[in-house]
Amino acid sequence: MNYPLNPSLYNDDVQQEPIRAGFGRGLKAAGEANEAIVALCADLTDSTKMSDFRAAFPERFIEMGIAEQNLVTVASGLARAGKIPFTSSYAAFSPGRNWEQIRTTIALNEQPVKIIGSHAGVSVGPDGATHQMLEDIALMRVLPHMVVIAPGDSIEAEKATKAIAENGQPSYLRLAREKTPIISTDESPFEIGKAYVLREGHDICLLGTGTMTYQLLVAAKILEQHAIHAEVVHVPTVKPLDEETILASVRKTGRVVTAEEAQINAGFGGAIAELLSEKLPTPLLRVGMRDRFGESGEPAELIKHFRLDGASIAEDIQKFVSETPQYHQGF
Repeated sequence: MNYPLNPSLYNDDVQQEPIRAGFGRGLKAAGEANEAIVALCADLTDSTKMSDFRAAFPERFIEMGIAEQNLVTVASGLARAGKIPFTSSYAAFSPGRNWEQIRTTIALNEQPVKIIGSHAGVSVGPDGATHQMLEDIALMRVLPHMVVIAPGDSIEAEKATKAIAENGQPSYLRLAREKTPIISTDESPFEIGKAYVLREGHDICLLGTGTMTYQLLVAAKILEQHAIHAEVVHVPTVKPLDEETILASVRKTGRVVTAEEAQINAGFGGAIAELLSEKLPTPLLRVGMRDRFGESGEPAELIKHFRLDGASIAEDIQKFVSETPQYHQGF
Protein backbone atom coordinates (compact mmCIF):
# COMPACT_ATOMS: atom_id res chain seq x y z
CA MET A 1 0.00 0.00 0.00
CA ASN A 2 1.58 3.25 -1.14
CA TYR A 3 -1.17 5.86 -1.03
CA PRO A 4 -0.65 8.86 1.27
CA LEU A 5 -3.88 9.80 3.03
CA ASN A 6 -4.77 13.17 4.48
CA PRO A 7 -3.34 13.10 8.05
CA SER A 8 -6.46 14.80 9.42
CA LEU A 9 -8.82 12.42 7.59
CA TYR A 10 -10.60 11.22 10.73
CA ASN A 11 -10.67 14.56 12.55
CA ASP A 12 -13.89 16.48 13.03
CA ASP A 13 -12.26 19.46 11.35
CA VAL A 14 -10.96 17.55 8.32
CA GLN A 15 -10.39 19.89 5.37
CA GLN A 16 -13.30 20.01 2.95
CA GLU A 17 -13.69 21.47 -0.53
CA PRO A 18 -16.14 20.96 -3.41
CA ILE A 19 -14.80 18.35 -5.82
CA ARG A 20 -15.77 20.66 -8.69
CA ALA A 21 -13.23 23.22 -7.45
CA GLY A 22 -10.47 20.76 -8.25
CA PHE A 23 -11.87 20.38 -11.74
CA GLY A 24 -11.74 24.14 -12.21
CA ARG A 25 -8.08 24.27 -11.24
CA GLY A 26 -7.24 21.24 -13.35
CA LEU A 27 -8.94 22.60 -16.48
CA LYS A 28 -7.12 25.93 -16.22
CA ALA A 29 -3.79 24.12 -15.78
CA ALA A 30 -4.55 21.82 -18.71
CA GLY A 31 -5.40 24.85 -20.81
CA GLU A 32 -2.09 26.46 -19.94
CA ALA A 33 -0.26 23.31 -21.01
CA ASN A 34 -2.14 22.74 -24.29
CA GLU A 35 -3.59 25.42 -26.56
CA ALA A 36 -5.83 22.84 -28.27
CA ILE A 37 -8.05 22.63 -25.17
CA VAL A 38 -11.35 24.51 -25.47
CA ALA A 39 -14.29 24.72 -23.09
CA LEU A 40 -18.04 24.83 -23.66
CA CYS A 41 -20.72 25.31 -21.02
CA ALA A 42 -24.52 25.21 -20.91
CA ASP A 43 -25.16 28.42 -18.95
CA LEU A 44 -23.67 27.08 -15.69
CA THR A 45 -20.10 28.35 -15.94
CA ASP A 46 -19.72 29.54 -12.36
CA SER A 47 -21.54 26.55 -10.84
CA THR A 48 -19.42 24.00 -12.66
CA LYS A 49 -16.20 25.97 -11.95
CA MET A 50 -15.42 26.37 -15.64
CA SER A 51 -15.17 30.08 -14.84
CA ASP A 52 -11.44 29.82 -14.09
CA PHE A 53 -10.78 28.68 -17.65
CA ARG A 54 -13.13 31.31 -19.10
CA ALA A 55 -11.28 34.09 -17.28
CA ALA A 56 -7.87 32.85 -18.42
CA PHE A 57 -8.78 31.94 -22.00
CA PRO A 58 -11.91 33.85 -23.09
CA GLU A 59 -11.10 33.23 -26.77
CA ARG A 60 -11.19 29.45 -26.14
CA PHE A 61 -14.48 29.45 -24.23
CA ILE A 62 -17.95 29.12 -25.76
CA GLU A 63 -21.15 29.79 -23.81
CA MET A 64 -23.75 27.53 -25.43
CA GLY A 65 -26.74 28.58 -23.34
CA ILE A 66 -29.35 26.11 -22.13
CA ALA A 67 -28.93 23.77 -25.09
CA GLU A 68 -27.31 20.58 -23.90
CA GLN A 69 -27.77 18.63 -27.13
CA ASN A 70 -26.03 21.40 -29.03
CA LEU A 71 -23.35 21.56 -26.34
CA VAL A 72 -22.00 18.09 -27.09
CA THR A 73 -22.58 18.04 -30.84
CA VAL A 74 -20.62 21.27 -31.28
CA ALA A 75 -17.93 19.80 -29.03
CA SER A 76 -17.77 16.72 -31.25
CA GLY A 77 -17.27 18.92 -34.29
CA LEU A 78 -14.48 20.83 -32.54
CA ALA A 79 -12.81 17.53 -31.64
CA ARG A 80 -13.01 16.43 -35.26
CA ALA A 81 -11.26 19.70 -36.16
CA GLY A 82 -8.36 18.88 -33.83
CA LYS A 83 -9.43 20.55 -30.59
CA ILE A 84 -9.74 18.91 -27.16
CA PRO A 85 -13.17 20.06 -25.95
CA PHE A 86 -14.39 20.02 -22.36
CA THR A 87 -18.14 20.41 -21.87
CA SER A 88 -19.81 21.11 -18.53
CA SER A 89 -23.32 21.19 -17.12
CA TYR A 90 -25.23 19.57 -14.30
CA ALA A 91 -25.15 15.80 -14.69
CA ALA A 92 -28.97 15.77 -14.72
CA PHE A 93 -28.77 17.60 -18.04
CA SER A 94 -25.49 16.29 -19.46
CA PRO A 95 -25.54 13.30 -19.83
CA GLY A 96 -29.11 13.17 -18.51
CA ARG A 97 -30.72 15.18 -21.31
CA ASN A 98 -28.30 14.67 -24.20
CA TRP A 99 -27.25 11.02 -23.92
CA GLU A 100 -28.25 10.18 -27.49
CA GLN A 101 -26.09 12.98 -28.89
CA ILE A 102 -23.18 11.85 -26.72
CA ARG A 103 -23.65 8.29 -27.97
CA THR A 104 -23.93 9.12 -31.65
CA THR A 105 -21.64 12.08 -32.19
CA ILE A 106 -18.96 11.40 -29.57
CA ALA A 107 -18.74 7.74 -28.51
CA LEU A 108 -19.61 6.19 -31.87
CA ASN A 109 -17.06 8.40 -33.63
CA GLU A 110 -14.49 8.07 -30.83
CA GLN A 111 -14.11 11.82 -30.53
CA PRO A 112 -12.02 12.88 -27.50
CA VAL A 113 -14.67 15.09 -25.92
CA LYS A 114 -14.51 15.42 -22.12
CA ILE A 115 -17.99 15.49 -20.58
CA ILE A 116 -18.12 17.00 -17.10
CA GLY A 117 -21.26 16.08 -15.16
CA SER A 118 -21.42 18.28 -12.08
CA HIS A 119 -23.86 18.28 -9.14
CA ALA A 120 -24.29 14.48 -9.24
CA GLY A 121 -25.73 12.39 -6.40
CA VAL A 122 -28.23 13.07 -3.63
CA SER A 123 -25.82 15.49 -1.93
CA VAL A 124 -26.98 18.13 -4.43
CA GLY A 125 -29.48 18.70 -1.61
CA PRO A 126 -32.42 21.12 -1.75
CA ASP A 127 -32.73 21.03 -5.56
CA GLY A 128 -34.43 17.68 -5.11
CA ALA A 129 -34.96 14.58 -7.21
CA THR A 130 -35.09 16.33 -10.59
CA HIS A 131 -31.52 17.60 -10.17
CA GLN A 132 -30.05 14.71 -8.17
CA MET A 133 -28.55 12.68 -11.00
CA LEU A 134 -28.23 9.06 -9.86
CA GLU A 135 -28.24 7.19 -13.17
CA ASP A 136 -25.24 8.76 -14.90
CA ILE A 137 -22.67 6.09 -14.01
CA ALA A 138 -24.91 3.46 -15.60
CA LEU A 139 -25.63 5.63 -18.65
CA MET A 140 -22.00 6.45 -19.36
CA ARG A 141 -20.24 3.19 -18.59
CA VAL A 142 -22.43 1.32 -21.08
CA LEU A 143 -21.15 3.48 -23.97
CA PRO A 144 -18.35 1.86 -25.98
CA HIS A 145 -15.04 3.77 -25.88
CA MET A 146 -16.16 5.95 -22.92
CA VAL A 147 -13.86 6.40 -19.90
CA VAL A 148 -15.79 7.00 -16.64
CA ILE A 149 -14.16 8.62 -13.59
CA ALA A 150 -15.63 9.61 -10.20
CA PRO A 151 -12.92 11.40 -8.18
CA GLY A 152 -12.82 10.93 -4.43
CA ASP A 153 -12.01 14.56 -3.58
CA SER A 154 -11.01 17.90 -5.08
CA ILE A 155 -7.30 17.04 -5.21
CA GLU A 156 -8.00 13.92 -7.23
CA ALA A 157 -10.46 15.80 -9.45
CA GLU A 158 -7.67 18.18 -10.44
CA LYS A 159 -5.39 15.25 -11.31
CA ALA A 160 -8.16 13.45 -13.19
CA THR A 161 -8.95 16.55 -15.24
CA LYS A 162 -5.34 16.86 -16.35
CA ALA A 163 -5.25 13.13 -17.14
CA ILE A 164 -8.34 13.06 -19.37
CA ALA A 165 -7.04 16.14 -21.19
CA GLU A 166 -4.24 13.92 -22.48
CA ASN A 167 -5.87 10.48 -22.89
CA GLY A 168 -7.24 10.95 -26.43
CA GLN A 169 -10.56 9.25 -25.57
CA PRO A 170 -14.17 10.22 -24.90
CA SER A 171 -14.30 10.67 -21.13
CA TYR A 172 -16.88 11.37 -18.42
CA LEU A 173 -15.94 13.06 -15.15
CA ARG A 174 -18.51 12.91 -12.33
CA LEU A 175 -18.46 15.76 -9.79
CA ALA A 176 -20.35 16.47 -6.57
CA ARG A 177 -21.72 19.89 -5.60
CA GLU A 178 -21.12 20.27 -1.87
CA LYS A 179 -17.89 20.43 0.07
CA THR A 180 -16.62 16.94 0.84
CA PRO A 181 -13.69 15.76 2.97
CA ILE A 182 -10.27 15.70 1.34
CA ILE A 183 -8.99 12.14 1.66
CA SER A 184 -5.82 12.34 -0.45
CA THR A 185 -2.73 14.53 -0.73
CA ASP A 186 -0.78 16.14 -3.54
CA GLU A 187 1.55 13.11 -3.42
CA SER A 188 -1.23 10.52 -3.70
CA PRO A 189 -1.14 8.72 -7.06
CA PHE A 190 -3.79 8.97 -9.73
CA GLU A 191 -3.79 7.12 -13.02
CA ILE A 192 -6.74 6.38 -15.27
CA GLY A 193 -7.72 2.74 -14.87
CA LYS A 194 -6.08 2.27 -11.46
CA ALA A 195 -7.63 1.46 -8.08
CA TYR A 196 -5.84 2.05 -4.78
CA VAL A 197 -5.76 0.19 -1.47
CA LEU A 198 -6.21 2.87 1.20
CA ARG A 199 -6.53 0.62 4.23
CA GLU A 200 -5.55 -3.03 4.54
CA GLY A 201 -7.73 -5.69 6.11
CA HIS A 202 -8.64 -9.36 5.82
CA ASP A 203 -12.31 -9.73 6.79
CA ILE A 204 -14.07 -7.85 3.98
CA CYS A 205 -13.26 -5.72 0.93
CA LEU A 206 -14.91 -2.29 0.74
CA LEU A 207 -14.86 -0.83 -2.77
CA GLY A 208 -15.76 2.84 -3.05
CA THR A 209 -15.98 5.37 -5.84
CA GLY A 210 -16.43 9.14 -5.74
CA THR A 211 -17.62 10.68 -2.48
CA MET A 212 -18.38 7.28 -0.96
CA THR A 213 -14.76 6.26 -0.46
CA TYR A 214 -14.58 8.67 2.48
CA GLN A 215 -17.69 7.11 4.00
CA LEU A 216 -16.15 3.64 3.64
CA LEU A 217 -12.99 4.81 5.43
CA VAL A 218 -15.16 6.06 8.29
CA ALA A 219 -17.09 2.77 8.28
CA ALA A 220 -13.85 0.76 8.38
CA LYS A 221 -12.66 2.66 11.44
CA ILE A 222 -15.97 1.93 13.20
CA LEU A 223 -15.85 -1.74 12.18
CA GLU A 224 -12.39 -2.10 13.69
CA GLN A 225 -13.97 -1.44 17.09
CA HIS A 226 -16.12 -4.52 16.45
CA ALA A 227 -13.16 -6.72 15.48
CA ILE A 228 -13.93 -6.52 11.77
CA HIS A 229 -10.83 -5.59 9.78
CA ALA A 230 -11.98 -4.11 6.49
CA GLU A 231 -9.81 -3.46 3.47
CA VAL A 232 -10.78 -0.19 1.73
CA VAL A 233 -10.10 0.13 -1.99
CA HIS A 234 -10.68 3.42 -3.77
CA VAL A 235 -11.89 2.96 -7.36
CA PRO A 236 -11.99 6.39 -9.03
CA THR A 237 -12.03 4.88 -12.52
CA VAL A 238 -15.31 3.03 -12.96
CA LYS A 239 -14.42 2.24 -16.57
CA PRO A 240 -11.98 0.70 -17.31
CA LEU A 241 -11.91 -1.16 -13.99
CA ASP A 242 -8.63 -2.13 -12.37
CA GLU A 243 -9.55 -5.80 -12.28
CA GLU A 244 -6.17 -6.92 -10.97
CA THR A 245 -6.24 -4.76 -7.83
CA ILE A 246 -9.92 -5.42 -7.14
CA LEU A 247 -9.72 -9.20 -7.57
CA ALA A 248 -6.55 -9.43 -5.46
CA SER A 249 -8.37 -7.76 -2.56
CA VAL A 250 -11.47 -9.92 -3.03
CA ARG A 251 -9.38 -13.13 -3.02
CA LYS A 252 -7.87 -12.08 0.28
CA THR A 253 -11.09 -11.03 2.01
CA GLY A 254 -13.79 -13.29 0.58
CA ARG A 255 -16.61 -10.75 0.97
CA VAL A 256 -17.30 -7.51 -0.92
CA VAL A 257 -19.14 -4.24 -0.38
CA THR A 258 -19.53 -1.55 -3.02
CA ALA A 259 -20.60 2.02 -2.27
CA GLU A 260 -21.72 4.78 -4.64
CA GLU A 261 -23.83 7.91 -4.44
CA ALA A 262 -25.87 6.62 -7.37
CA GLN A 263 -28.21 3.82 -8.43
CA ILE A 264 -26.72 0.43 -7.64
CA ASN A 265 -28.53 -1.06 -10.63
CA ALA A 266 -26.12 -0.96 -13.59
CA GLY A 267 -23.90 1.52 -11.77
CA PHE A 268 -20.60 0.95 -9.99
CA GLY A 269 -22.06 -1.89 -7.94
CA GLY A 270 -23.40 -3.41 -11.14
CA ALA A 271 -19.94 -3.20 -12.73
CA ILE A 272 -18.38 -5.03 -9.77
CA ALA A 273 -21.17 -7.65 -9.79
CA GLU A 274 -20.45 -8.30 -13.47
CA LEU A 275 -16.73 -8.65 -12.81
CA LEU A 276 -17.19 -11.02 -9.88
CA SER A 277 -19.74 -13.19 -11.67
CA GLU A 278 -17.30 -13.71 -14.53
CA LYS A 279 -13.98 -13.92 -12.69
CA LEU A 280 -14.50 -14.65 -8.98
CA PRO A 281 -18.04 -15.30 -7.66
CA THR A 282 -18.12 -13.76 -4.18
CA PRO A 283 -20.84 -12.57 -1.75
CA LEU A 284 -21.58 -8.92 -2.51
CA LEU A 285 -23.43 -6.14 -0.69
CA ARG A 286 -24.14 -3.06 -2.79
CA VAL A 287 -24.59 0.25 -0.97
CA GLY A 288 -26.27 3.08 -2.86
CA MET A 289 -29.66 4.14 -4.14
CA ARG A 290 -31.96 1.15 -4.49
CA ASP A 291 -34.40 1.75 -7.33
CA ARG A 292 -35.68 5.08 -6.08
CA PHE A 293 -35.21 8.79 -6.68
CA GLY A 294 -33.80 11.33 -4.26
CA GLU A 295 -35.58 13.91 -2.14
CA SER A 296 -35.16 17.55 -1.20
CA GLY A 297 -33.16 18.26 1.96
CA GLU A 298 -29.81 19.32 3.31
CA PRO A 299 -26.91 17.30 1.83
CA ALA A 300 -25.77 15.70 5.10
CA GLU A 301 -29.38 15.01 6.05
CA LEU A 302 -29.97 13.17 2.77
CA ILE A 303 -26.77 11.14 2.99
CA LYS A 304 -27.87 9.92 6.42
CA HIS A 305 -31.49 9.41 5.35
CA PHE A 306 -30.45 7.10 2.53
CA ARG A 307 -27.95 5.30 4.81
CA LEU A 308 -24.96 6.42 2.81
CA ASP A 309 -23.04 7.77 5.81
CA GLY A 310 -20.17 5.87 7.39
CA ALA A 311 -22.04 4.94 10.57
CA SER A 312 -25.04 3.51 8.72
CA ILE A 313 -22.80 1.64 6.29
CA ALA A 314 -20.89 0.13 9.22
CA GLU A 315 -24.15 -1.14 10.71
CA ASP A 316 -25.17 -2.75 7.44
CA ILE A 317 -21.73 -4.32 7.02
CA GLN A 318 -21.85 -5.81 10.53
CA LYS A 319 -25.13 -7.51 9.63
CA PHE A 320 -23.72 -8.67 6.29
CA VAL A 321 -20.61 -10.13 7.92
CA SER A 322 -22.62 -11.90 10.62
CA GLU A 323 -24.82 -13.59 8.01
CA THR A 324 -22.30 -14.18 5.20
CA PRO A 325 -19.30 -16.51 5.41
CA GLN A 326 -16.12 -15.58 3.59
CA TYR A 327 -15.82 -17.23 0.21
CA HIS A 328 -12.51 -18.62 -0.96
CA GLN A 329 -11.82 -20.33 -4.25
CA GLY A 330 -11.96 -24.07 -3.97
CA PHE A 331 -15.00 -24.26 -1.68
